[in-house]
This record gives sequence, C-alpha cells and structure tokens, in this order.
Amino acid sequence: MRPYASAVAPEPFTIDVADEVLDDLRERIRSTRFPDQIPGIGWNQGTELDYLRRTLDHWADGFDWRAQERELNSFAHFRAEIDGAGVHFVHERARDGRAGIPLLLQHGWPSSFVEYLRLVPLLTDPRAHGIDGPSFDLVIPSLPGYGFSERPAQTGVNYRHTAARWRRLMQMLGYERYAAGGGDFGAGVATYMALDDPDRLIGLHLTTFELAPYTGPGSEPPTDAERAYVDQRRAWEEVERGYGAIQSTKPQTLGYGLNDSPGGLAAWILEKWRSWTDTGGDPDTALGRDFLLTIVTIYWVTQTITSSMRDYYDNRFLDDPIGPDDRVRAPTAFAVFPNQHVPEGEPPREWMERLYDVRRWTVMPRGGHFAPAEQPEAVARDIAAFLGSL
Repeated sequence: MRPYASAVAPEPFTIDVADEVLDDLRERIRSTRFPDQIPGIGWNQGTELDYLRRTLDHWADGFDWRAQERELNSFAHFRAEIDGAGVHFVHERARDGRAGIPLLLQHGWPSSFVEYLRLVPLLTDPRAHGIDGPSFDLVIPSLPGYGFSERPAQTGVNYRHTAARWRRLMQMLGYERYAAGGGDFGAGVATYMALDDPDRLIGLHLTTFELAPYTGPGSEPPTDAERAYVDQRRAWEEVERGYGAIQSTKPQTLGYGLNDSPGGLAAWILEKWRSWTDTGGDPDTALGRDFLLTIVTIYWVTQTITSSMRDYYDNRFLDDPIGPDDRVRAPTAFAVFPNQHVPEGEPPREWMERLYDVRRWTVMPRGGHFAPAEQPEAVARDIAAFLGSL
C-alpha cells in the first residue's frame, strides 16, 4: 500500500500578509474600547490595563510587521497537504557538513513555530556556537489550526491524530527514523508519536510535562513527592485554569470575541506569556515586545485563535486517556525549567518514569513554559547532549 496516497509533496512557502489585512488591523487596534480597572490591582485579575494600552500603541504605530516577515522568511518554509489539510513547517538541514539527526520540534498553545526558531542556528551548526554534539535536520511544524497550518474540519484532532500526521510528514521528507521533542501540546503529540510507532523514534526530548501517567487500579502507590506535586497542581488549577475550562468546553463562543478584537486577542495571549515565563513579570524585556507581537500577529492575520483553542476540546473529550499498558519505550529526556505553570511544583522524576523511559533529567536554573524562546542555548545544549549520547 502506498503510505502517502492522500499526501501532496511539500512546496516552498513564503509568508506574505496583504497590506489591507495590516491596515485593517491597525484601524481596529486604534478603535479598541478598553474596560476599566481597579486602581492598584496590577495583574491580579488578568492583563493589566496600562500594559495593554502600551502594547497596543506599539502594535499600531511602532511594530514593523514587514521587518518581522522578512526575518521569518529567512528560514526555509514549506507547505504540504496531508489528508486534505495544509501543513506548514520550517525545514532547516544541518549546515556544518555533517549528516544531521532528523529532529521534529513542536510548539503548543498559545505559541507558534516562532518559539523554536532561536534553536535553528544552534542545532544546525552547533560547533559554530560552541555546542559539543551532533548537528540536526530540524522540522518545525505549525500545529493543525495554528498560523499557516489548516485544521481539518472535524472533531477529534487530538494528540494522536496530530502524531499520525507528523509521522507521515517525516516519512514524506525521507526520514525513516528521527527524534521528536516539544512542549505543551507539542510534548503530548511527541509522546503519542512514540507510543504509536516506537520503532521510528530515536528519542524524545521534552521541555514541559503535558501528559499525566496512569495512576489507577494496579499502579504503584504514589510517593510523598508525587502526592505533593498533585496537590500543588490542583491548587494552581483552582486559580489559574479558567482559560482551559472555557477553551475545552466553549471555544467557539470565546472565539467570536478574540477573532474580532486585536486588543482582546493580545490580552488573552500575552497574559499567558507573562505568567508562564521566568521573566520576573516583564516578558517585553526578557523576550522582546516585537517577538511577542509577532506571535500575536500570526494568530490575527491567519484567524486561527479559535481553531487553536479546539485543541483543548479535542484533547479533553475526544482523546484516548493514558492507560495501564501505555509505556513510552523511546529513551526520553526532560529539561526541567522552574516556572512551568507551577512555581516550585515540578513533578518528581518518579512521576514521569511511570510513563517514560527517562534517561536524562536536567534541572535548569532559569526558564519557564516557553523555554526554547526564553533559554534557547540551554535547550539546544541539552538536546545535543542527550541525542548525541544515544
């Protein structure tokens, strides 16, 4: 049987947003109706009013999308059609004359492929950046329904569904065996790539903990450290998980407002980038305001905020839960960053060893949920050290 009967070979792709789309965006930003805010409350009830005003002012009158577009287009972009839906990805091969290890890296929500671009020079030409390890052929896709990737017009586009699409993509590119990594939803997809087709996976490198292991009947009783982590996670969810509750139940309703208001979209996305990063509450300085607005602009110009949020619905209600027989056989590395949602609440190693064959566990001194953008050199060195050891 031909494995790619419903796939169309990749073609080069260039990001080119129409002028009228950008003009409409600026007009909408300048027409934003702001709510009030209780004086002195800061970020306690969500995105701070003064911060959002400053950000929108810059987005309308200081942010140069064309400059960002040129920078993005300096990478090798492609689009392919798999099962009737377009897939966007960056494909950068090893630049140092060595055969690169194929490595698929994938983002989560509310992020984009841009989060991983800072890794490209470090991993395609590690020697030039003082990194001891192999070089890599990098494949960085946009998840279905994010940015320039289409989401199939159906329910059930969950971790497992996307994992199957990425396996087809890697084989389309000629890679029979490869490594995979990512964070957030990307970590979940990478896990299912290993669960469903383990012989193709050289190894996994994950920067966040997306999937909880099976802890039902027949499992080992939890350790004290595991119980403490579960309690910390539960306490965090009581005050911070409201976004997930609505996105996993009524993403369509929320989408009307976010798809129509750039101010609302920026407030919704940037609040997460502030609270989930290890930036001391100042993501503009640590990551760059233009970097953050590039991600928000991609959601806006592609109108994909609603389709991206459907990941929460499909993975909550239409996914196969991890069961007692599930075990990731591929060697797995975790880069543990201190501000992954729950400060001082990272899961203990034994929690992840219930599901993964953990070969490397690196506790990083700095960084958070979006580690490839926050601490690209630390992530690149850990990837190179781990996959170079296999």
